[in-house]
Amino acid sequence: MTKWISEFKTFIQRGNVIDLAVGVIMGAAFGKMVSSLVGDVLMPPIGKLLGGLNFSELKWVIGQDPTNPSKMATVNYGQFIQTMIDFIIISICVFILVKLVNSLKKAEEAKPTPPSPEAQLLTQIRDLMIEQGKASSGR
Repeated sequence: MTKWISEFKTFIQRGNVIDLAVGVIMGAAFGKMVSSLVGDVLMPPIGKLLGGLNFSELKWVIGQDPTNPSKMATVNYGQFIQTMIDFIIISICVFILVKLVNSLKKAEEAKPTPPSPEAQLLTQIRDLMIEQGKASSGR
């Protein structure tokens, strides 16, 4: 049992696991933000343009309990439409984020790396030899 606990401790302390946990938490928060954006900001004006339609309330009644009319079986396709719009907006945001990160990485890779001290010394020696060659041939 202690070996298992030790292995688990080693596994948890890896950087990738922590990065993954942070990513999942940030992703969940991002998903909630986008759902609020869609449900609370974008869909009301769209519904208003469509004659006061509220997508989340769209449903198809497929059965009703005769003894209790408030109990009915429904297919909530409006909520599905809302979820699909959430998905599309999240996908677009993630795509833009990935493009931005990739462009930043490319910009970082494009920066020239400074030459090593050895390379700088060899360049100086070369330049001195060229100058000495010009000076001796000009005499």
